[in-house]
Amino acid sequence: MTMFTTIAIIIALFFAMNIGASGAAATMGVAYGSGAIKTKRTALLICSLFILLGSYFGTEVVKTIGSGIIPEGIASVKIAVIILLAATSTLFFANLMGIPLSTSEVTVGAVVGVGVAYQALYISSILEIVFFWVFVPVFSFFITYIIRKWIMTQKRREKFGEKQGREKYLVVFLLVAGCFEAFSAGMNNVANAVGPLVGAGVISPSFGVIVGGVFIALGALLLGGRVLETNGKKITALSKGEGIMISLTGGGLVFVASLFGLPIPLTQVTTSSIIGVGTAKQGAGIWQKSIVFQMVKVWVVSPIFSLMISYGLVKLTIQDDWYSFFVIIICCLATLGTVSLAQNSSKKKLKVTSAERTTL
Repeated sequence: MTMFTTIAIIIALFFAMNIGASGAAATMGVAYGSGAIKTKRTALLICSLFILLGSYFGTEVVKTIGSGIIPEGIASVKIAVIILLAATSTLFFANLMGIPLSTSEVTVGAVVGVGVAYQALYISSILEIVFFWVFVPVFSFFITYIIRKWIMTQKRREKFGEKQGREKYLVVFLLVAGCFEAFSAGMNNVANAVGPLVGAGVISPSFGVIVGGVFIALGALLLGGRVLETNGKKITALSKGEGIMISLTGGGLVFVASLFGLPIPLTQVTTSSIIGVGTAKQGAGIWQKSIVFQMVKVWVVSPIFSLMISYGLVKLTIQDDWYSFFVIIICCLATLGTVSLAQNSSKKKLKVTSAERTTL
């Protein structure tokens, strides 16, 4: 085993643990937030178990990540290291912020970055993936929004169906729905950790899904607490009936996508469903919450950030193109400077407005 192979495997396993930490919120967050599961530890334990079971059936998505975006001839152990390093660093920083980030987006972004560097991409596959990235979360938002609105018109408000001794049945149903969603998460997300290794010929798809599943489960159990709290309680309060609706919507959409080998952002699907419920109950006011805007911004920026990292690493370490790497650094610094100036300008305007009101 070469040094690069060892490095690739270590990064892949670390990435798998971060996938588990991020995916935990997307699966058991609603069950925890609605009170069906009382403690974080129990929620994370159940989540990790069913993610492990689902990962065993994730070989179709593994094939897409491994060889469905860039030609197989480009894949190598060094390329696998670059893809995993770019995706892992992006996901790790998102986890530190407690933001539920899509591992599919950062992984595909990293793979696309490599393809751009080599000027070799399956454009039709990328367009198909990006289309479903946009369509599925929007679809899940409108599904939960419409259903919740319909329930409200039927005068089943707040805790619909949670009367006349049905509480215990709703708890059981919600746990089943959450387990199904965790199963779907494992089925779809294991490819993000082991797909680059499979594409480089380091491991086989069947062995990869097992090893990747184990480390994703460990990540969910050990590192998923902050993201679980974000999705479960910081966006909007959820009843058990709403949790069932959200988990079934997210789990069902991702399960179907996995059968066709499509890497789908489960965290976006679930979070969009939660926002759909919150919008139906609270109106547009939920969009004024800073956590919602923060998540949307991270969703948009993260695949681009991952793409830039992988592209820059290929140029620097493989193609020995320092000029392109230098241009990337300059563009990043220019972007950060522009954002900083815009923020300072907004703060000054607020101060001026406040001063004028005080004077009046």
